Amino acid sequence: MKTMLLDINGRAVKVITEPDTPLLWVLRSELGMVGTKYGCGKGLCGACMVHVNGHAVPSCSVPVSAAVGQPVTTIEGLNSREGAAVQAAWQALDVPQCGYCQSGQVMSACALLAKRPQPGDADIDEAMSGNVCRCGTYPRIRAAIHLAARQLGPTGAEPEAQ
Repeated sequence: MKTMLLDINGRAVKVITEPDTPLLWVLRSELGMVGTKYGCGKGLCGACMVHVNGHAVPSCSVPVSAAVGQPVTTIEGLNSREGAAVQAAWQALDVPQCGYCQSGQVMSACALLAKRPQPGDADIDEAMSGNVCRCGTYPRIRAAIHLAARQLGPTGAEPEAQ
């Protein structure tokens, strides 16, 4: 066991765990942040996606020790302008069906829009390729990302009030 200091959603958090413990389990079991879902445990489905230093990563395959010294953002701490636009678009287009994968989908979409404010379909397909939706809401996900991009505008301006 080792004591590690993490930056989770802008808050310093001390955890005592094995360095190779997956970040997902620290978030869910140690810190009670259950918005990040367990899906496959192998980094293949995207249900556990979080941002580490601004990049979308599957938290089930990131050892907690790799997150030390880097900002980690979970769905609970998503408060960026991209986050507001994506969440509004998700609601406007009724994207979720069962909803299980949606926190991971939202995290990947936000990372994409932060990097590429006006993505094309190929950009979206590439950025979202690590996220699986068993309900098949992919067309609504793509439409919501385009809507969020329009709301953000070409320069990444604040979303328009609705």
